[in-house]
Amino acid sequence: MANPTIKTNRYAPRTGTERVDARDKVRGATRYAADDARPGLLHAVLVPSRIARGTVTRIDSSAAQRVRGVRSVLTHENVGTFGAGGFLMGGGFGFQSFYPLRSAQIAYRGQSVAMVVADTLEAAREAAALVVVTYDSIPFVATVDAPDAEPLAQTAVLPQPMFADRRVGDPEGALAGAAVTVDQRYTLPPQHQNPMEIIATVAEWNDGVLTIREPTQNAEAVRHGLARQLGIEPAKVRVLSPTLGGGFGQKNSLQSHTVLVAIAARSLQRPVKLVMTRAQLFHNASFRPASRHRVRLGADRDGRLVAAVHEIDQQTSRHDLFPSFGTEITSRLYGIGNYQGRERLVRTDVQTPGYMRAPSEHPAAFAFESAIDEMAYALGRDPVAFRLANDAAADPLTGKPFSSRHVAECLIKGSETFGWARRTMTPGSMRTPDGSLVGWGVAIGIYKAAMAPAIATVRLNTDGTVGVAVGGHEMGQGIRTAIAVTVARALGAPAAAVEIALGDTRAAPQHLTAGSWGTATALPPVLEASQRLMEDLRRHAGSTAGESGVTALALLRASGRPFAEAESRRRAPGQPEQVFGRLTGGLPAAAGPVYPDFVSFSFIAHFVEVRIEPTTRRIRVPRVVSVVDCGTVASPRTARSQVEGGVVWGVGAALREVSEVDPRYGGFLNADLAEYVMPVAADIGRIEVDFVDKPDTRLNALGVKGLGEVAMIGVAPAIVNAVFHATGTRLRRLPLKMEDLIG
Repeated sequence: MANPTIKTNRYAPRTGTERVDARDKVRGATRYAADDARPGLLHAVLVPSRIARGTVTRIDSSAAQRVRGVRSVLTHENVGTFGAGGFLMGGGFGFQSFYPLRSAQIAYRGQSVAMVVADTLEAAREAAALVVVTYDSIPFVATVDAPDAEPLAQTAVLPQPMFADRRVGDPEGALAGAAVTVDQRYTLPPQHQNPMEIIATVAEWNDGVLTIREPTQNAEAVRHGLARQLGIEPAKVRVLSPTLGGGFGQKNSLQSHTVLVAIAARSLQRPVKLVMTRAQLFHNASFRPASRHRVRLGADRDGRLVAAVHEIDQQTSRHDLFPSFGTEITSRLYGIGNYQGRERLVRTDVQTPGYMRAPSEHPAAFAFESAIDEMAYALGRDPVAFRLANDAAADPLTGKPFSSRHVAECLIKGSETFGWARRTMTPGSMRTPDGSLVGWGVAIGIYKAAMAPAIATVRLNTDGTVGVAVGGHEMGQGIRTAIAVTVARALGAPAAAVEIALGDTRAAPQHLTAGSWGTATALPPVLEASQRLMEDLRRHAGSTAGESGVTALALLRASGRPFAEAESRRRAPGQPEQVFGRLTGGLPAAAGPVYPDFVSFSFIAHFVEVRIEPTTRRIRVPRVVSVVDCGTVASPRTARSQVEGGVVWGVGAALREVSEVDPRYGGFLNADLAEYVMPVAADIGRIEVDFVDKPDTRLNALGVKGLGEVAMIGVAPAIVNAVFHATGTRLRRLPLKMEDLIG
């Protein structure tokens, strides 16, 4: 085989308006919570548990108290009474229902058992190391595969419709009658988000009002959760999170330590700052749980899928039931008329897992899209043609139409860009001149197109500045740029003149920004408020109202008013007006993928080339082509960046990332960036990104759907499928290892 041509430029060109916050970021002007270094700031350090389950029987902090500069050592014995903030998925506000220091109980290794506060970080660290804790330990369950681990049927322990099994038709009967079947198991490890910005909290009290500066994707939940814990009115709490240095689901709710920092600041009458260490992040924040998958597929001789059964066992904590949603997408990947999705939860002694980017969907797609590739080969069908032949015309579960579905365009456009027609079907048949094995793989991904309620205010001033306040959090995904571009177009103003307040509970109600609904939630009310402002200005402008090209600023100055302002309240299709009560109360209020009249998803197709060194079996990914259907592309530059980031993460998830569990003592062994291996620049080849860019106006007026989550879904199975094409060896456990290909 001739060596496939790879262009020298490693990345596709970027287009669109530049990031409005780019200049501040690159010159260090953007301020993050941990950047607070004012005089008089006290520093807090957590003391972790050394056992995985049991009880604290004694804490000796006398040596810690003698360290110069130590102001306080908080333990369960002296912290005082404070409430629980609840679990986000159980009507509360936290990433878990367990809050350390409320009792002597130890629920997982690394859990905080004390917090030291001192004048300097050095003193706090020294004192924390001197706190002596004695425990009474009891047996624990470390992994989902442990002999005493007990799977629980999700539909039985979480008896709500959203957590139920998914079933349509007669899958078992159709499998029994299928001409060709696939029945395989797939394994995925726990993984941890490692954002550049580690979790940090600064708490300060002034005249009975608590101000929290913390990187969070859910400022309103932090506000209301703290108010509940401290027994004060939510109006007495303000949360500020204007910019995050990455979130990826790890910062999507109230953290367990935040109340301790607030209590220390109140008792000491000084602002207190706590910055987690990287190792503490592995044990005190959410993560992607381990999961096990069994996929059974049935097809007829003509290459039509007739049945699918997808069973998932997913890790959870002992104190919470973190649900799995994997079958929500695998039931919609193809037009399969007989489908069964079952999900079970396995309790282990860890902190509660959570929503790491594409949380259930990345593992589910890895298993299902790997099985689809296995079926294509069992039938002797080209993997792209097989997927096209089994595309869905309507939602297989509900029978409702899709608001839009352009999977076929993603596959066709991607295959043309990638050069798929030059691929030979036989595994091991493609090589480079140096003998490296070449594999070409494909997979698709989908993710719900959700929306949440939002309230937006747009204000134009005579100096030309435009103030925008709306619920949303900027964590690097580019929502601030998308808002600026939308407002600038509507008002005829430069994007640089748009000043946006995000993550501020006093500016606007702050709904959780996650689940790829941030842009689709914030932009529609921002656009509507901008349009209302223009309409108001034109009414006051009289005869100039119909002139094209007239800017909002010109109309405002002509009116003689000092400013003009408009507000918009938007909610997802089918949501009642009462949903704004959940928004203002800090509770999740997103809707989708099923709406009254349609079902809505974003879609993506990934084409991957791998090269495998013939002796060491080292796997490289020199190029990826990804084509996305996310509705209207509101900000092309940041959208492209989102997809590139998702692809990079998919490479890491497939080839590098695993949180190694310590079966002897609990917790995670590789809780640092030296041993939690992630891809570096040398691991990433050329990434080409393209978009269908067709508006989905059934979902919202702008036609935007989600992008952040779907960008990662399908990358891992495309890599695994490419490795099979290169070697003829089918791997079903992530991350892939060189030793799995030797022998």
